[in-house]
Amino acid sequence: MKQLIQNFKSGELYVDEVPLPSLSKGFILVENHCSLISSGTERGTVKVAQASLLGKAKQRPDLVAQVMRNLKKEGFTATFKKVQTRLDSLKALGYSTAGVVMASMDTDHRIKPGDRVACAGQDYASHAEIVSVPQNLVARVPENVSFEEAAFTTLGAIALQGIRQAEPQLGEYVCVIGLGILGQLTGQMLKANGCKVMGIDLSSRLVELAAEHSTDKSLIRSDLDLLGHCEAFTNGQGFDSIIITAAAPTNDPLVLAGEIARKKARIVIVGAVKMDIPRDPHYYRKELELRMSCSYGPGRYDTSYEEDGVDYPMAYVRWTEQRNMEAFLSLLSRKLINVKPLISHTFDVDHVTEAYDLVLGRTTEPSVGILVKYPQRDGKYFPDIMLKKPSVAKICVGFIGAGSFAQSYLLPNLKGKVSLHTVVTSKGINAKNVADKFGFDSCGSDPAKIFESQEINTVFIATPHSSHSVYAAQALKMGKHVFVEKPLAITYEGLKEVEEARRLGRGLLMVGFNRRFAPISRNLKRMLKNNGDPLIMNFRVNAGFIPKDHWVQKEDVGGGRIVGEICHFIDLMIYFSDSRPVSVFAETMRTPNGLRSLDDTLAVTIRFENGSVGNMVYVSNGDNAMPKEHLEFFANGKSGIINDFQYGTLFQNNREKVLKLRGKGHLEEVDSFLNAIHLTSQEVIPFHELVWTTLASLKIKESIATGLPQIIEG
Repeated sequence: MKQLIQNFKSGELYVDEVPLPSLSKGFILVENHCSLISSGTERGTVKVAQASLLGKAKQRPDLVAQVMRNLKKEGFTATFKKVQTRLDSLKALGYSTAGVVMASMDTDHRIKPGDRVACAGQDYASHAEIVSVPQNLVARVPENVSFEEAAFTTLGAIALQGIRQAEPQLGEYVCVIGLGILGQLTGQMLKANGCKVMGIDLSSRLVELAAEHSTDKSLIRSDLDLLGHCEAFTNGQGFDSIIITAAAPTNDPLVLAGEIARKKARIVIVGAVKMDIPRDPHYYRKELELRMSCSYGPGRYDTSYEEDGVDYPMAYVRWTEQRNMEAFLSLLSRKLINVKPLISHTFDVDHVTEAYDLVLGRTTEPSVGILVKYPQRDGKYFPDIMLKKPSVAKICVGFIGAGSFAQSYLLPNLKGKVSLHTVVTSKGINAKNVADKFGFDSCGSDPAKIFESQEINTVFIATPHSSHSVYAAQALKMGKHVFVEKPLAITYEGLKEVEEARRLGRGLLMVGFNRRFAPISRNLKRMLKNNGDPLIMNFRVNAGFIPKDHWVQKEDVGGGRIVGEICHFIDLMIYFSDSRPVSVFAETMRTPNGLRSLDDTLAVTIRFENGSVGNMVYVSNGDNAMPKEHLEFFANGKSGIINDFQYGTLFQNNREKVLKLRGKGHLEEVDSFLNAIHLTSQEVIPFHELVWTTLASLKIKESIATGLPQIIEG
């Protein structure tokens, strides 16, 4: 399918063929007929991408601060890899489309194939022939509303949410500052609501357009008698509410709003303006009420609503994102608003890059609403794309999932050593980007292509944790070698499925427990080697805060941080002790802070069969300036320390030896796996140790739930 793409590193805009997006539970696959370019938002996005590296830094100081924190915590090399991966990415543009449903997996079964729908959402409702959109960001289009009109729905919902924040009453005086698409739509809906509406803008052309279609009166900002006109329009009382839909680098809209507002008026900010609020004389003396309007309405930035499809009860949240979209479509259907005069240009998808000359002001030709139209192929799309003729080596790799971790630590260590056959991700644009960057022969969005391929004999799995055991089992059953990022499974059932598949299959299984392959781990273990005496291991992991709504924290997706991350350190304890964990006891921090998960700040004690004991303090409430991992080992009169895998220390015979061995073992684990396939045909990490680690992780959760030690059978 065709999609508009921007390379974030170079800023280049182009249309390319990419694989279809995948369809999963709670999502709807839509064939677009039209999409609307949101000039204000997309202008900013494109300008950031087209800026130099220094320019990007100036426009996104928040990302610079994040890089500096990461640099201090993880060092130059790891930080450089992350920055390069972030920069060398492809960006999808657009968030307001309309089309016909091809397939639906919505959980409430309201949407059916063939339905005409409007779609919303950045990275979902993109300028592309086919989009996969969460169910709560899709609304049915009435039969008497065209796709061209319906393409305005997301912008209409944004404007409508701003109006709801202003709480206008019938007959009130309302001023709209900024008469782009949002301002024009806001004015029309306010008039439909029975308000007396004035519009103000810097552009005489937009003022004229608004005066004809959207407002009762419109004025240019530079009018010398602007305040006098406002006073006359409101009969001297001032505006009951002012809605700012302008995008401005200064606080001028806020200053003007204060001047023209009546006492105790409401001022609502919809557009991106500088939030420098002058206290005197107006905001303080008039007791003005300043409100923010958040995008399309309640549900925005809530992953449970937008991604998981959990709706808010209407009795408690009358107007959500989706219900605002439906309300706007109803206004279109009843002819209470008219978006047709706002359509200034229409571009075919093949020529859509020309539209951004208008958006970026590279031409003097005026524009307002710019539509993108798509050819209808009657479902004749190819789910994957062949980029070059396959070059099959002894190890022929298929890759499922390829996020920033895979692109930073796995794929660079594979390139040039194996045949990279196919990469599959849920979004076609990501699959195409990874394929081009690392030289895959083909890319797609359907994992079945990898399992069914006769050429692919090795599968790398780097998807969200809930799918690890499913994909690993499928690949093993097909006789393929498997490298799966940790964890191996997040449930007992998933682990059993992998165990059964391994008995049936012939391939080697590897889990990405890289720390046991780190040079300092191997070196220190050799130095601590003794006559079989047990070890005491103390691990302090300053893991950092992850919000409760992050996918890692969700039990059904990431499994939580115990199963998803602490498994790393359980594996390392097994590696150093050379023994099976037989029991665990864990206690979590108790806190009334509802933003924190109770399962990611805890203390764990693990007893091993040979008498070794491992103690772990894993915290999410520490300061990021503290090094992340401090690991101590005591055995046979010797002591060892690993400091963040940057360096270590061995204490022996009252002497101290510094071990300067950097790296967390990502390169070494990949090379060990490839060598096993080439040479030994034996699993690098014994399978029973992978099972022990998974069982211990799950038993930690049971210990927390029961408050009791848990025996690990295995």
